[in-house]
Amino acid sequence: MATRVLNYINNTWTDVGVTESAPVMNPARGEKIADVAMSDANAVGIAVDAAHAAFAEWKETPVGDRVQYLFRLKVLLEENIEEIARAITDECGKTRAESIGELRRGIENVETACGMPTLIQGYSNEDIASGIDEHMFRQPLGVVTAITPFNFPGMIPLWFLPYAVATGNCFILKPSEKVPITTAKLFELIERAGFPAGVLGLVNGGKDAVDALIDHPKVRAVSFVGSTPVARYIYERATKNGKRAQCQGGAKNPVIVMPDADMETTTGIMADSAFGCAGQRCLAASVAITVGEARKPFTEKMADVAAARIVGYGFDDGVQMGPVISSASRERIHGIIGAAESDGAAVVVDGRNRTTPGYEDGYWVFPTVLDRVDPRSTLASTEVFGPVLSLMHASDIDDAIRIVNERSYGNMACIFTESGAVARKFRHEADAGNVGINIGVAAPMAYFPFSGWNESFFGDLHAQGRHGVEFYTQTKVVVERWPKTWSRKF
Repeated sequence: MATRVLNYINNTWTDVGVTESAPVMNPARGEKIADVAMSDANAVGIAVDAAHAAFAEWKETPVGDRVQYLFRLKVLLEENIEEIARAITDECGKTRAESIGELRRGIENVETACGMPTLIQGYSNEDIASGIDEHMFRQPLGVVTAITPFNFPGMIPLWFLPYAVATGNCFILKPSEKVPITTAKLFELIERAGFPAGVLGLVNGGKDAVDALIDHPKVRAVSFVGSTPVARYIYERATKNGKRAQCQGGAKNPVIVMPDADMETTTGIMADSAFGCAGQRCLAASVAITVGEARKPFTEKMADVAAARIVGYGFDDGVQMGPVISSASRERIHGIIGAAESDGAAVVVDGRNRTTPGYEDGYWVFPTVLDRVDPRSTLASTEVFGPVLSLMHASDIDDAIRIVNERSYGNMACIFTESGAVARKFRHEADAGNVGINIGVAAPMAYFPFSGWNESFFGDLHAQGRHGVEFYTQTKVVVERWPKTWSRKF
């Protein structure tokens, strides 16, 4: 029997203020596995008020005490990683290895935020003038929120949550309504970790809940990950309301393959990048640009590895790729492939209209490879968000870099080569915030910022590491004088 996923407000599981719910589907089976509360502005207001009330005491809690809750959460995440991974696979469609992998990256952020006593340190200058000292301190903002997507329900909330609470803020998460079970399990662990009431809140819902969070006068900062149109919308609305915002948008990530690249290794890595997580990640390689003589061997080997990839339910043995998130997503991707074919692209490997035995009702799109994709075509500038790899071809490295830099996105760009000179040229000239050299997914570690550029990011400070600390704090500068003559009074 399907369960109902509730909100978590003031350390209580509740549906107060909720009148509607939405189905949660298992994409491999095409069946409902739960219902989720769809919050309105009233429910959001209750959550924000609880967080605002908790902030007065939480901000005064020493940072060394605040991180103790994160240490406990880290242990609980490790102990329950298999259970949460199962939830990710069941509602998101990933393989077990992918679900475990994303949780490991989320745990890295909890570990990094446990170092907040050092990360939050300010700085001081003695005697900026005779007898005058100056100090800079970091202080929390208040109530902050994150609006997170379906594709990494375990990891992406942990890009934000640990840094927000370790710096002294109270935090409200609004996850995708497609994958609420994972975040509910995360908050069950948060409850067990013993965070004080109101410090952490979970509000489920759709656009009404998002708008209510963005518009609420007590919410000071908004974090978001999703598509570029929605990222732009949230950034504009949040900043218009005077809030800080960091909004990660979409991507169309290119990878250059040079003639000197090891084709066996390169195509294996590229398959994991393009088809891992069914292509539903903002760092998926979606365009391969072969240079010169790399074209024929790469195309042939890429077709072979794409056709051989094992697709199915993520916890079944040997499965390398799961379904896409919904039937609507499947039909949209099918339409994009068809439109590209009409525009002159050659379908080298066709992933449409295929199913997995025993899971015929699932939302399947198998790995797809499209050749002869025009860099000026609609496909070249469209984020597919599915297991579709487009092949383009360039005469030399300058031509390839030009193709890379002509797109509007700037999340990631990679190159495969054995030439240090070519790699250095590429890393310097590529117009992207995350650059990979012989890497298929240039995902930054937790102590580095997730540096999207151009229309892949709206804001100034990114998620993770020191950027996360700076985003969730405001600086206070203190200039003080203690004249020596005053000491004679004591």
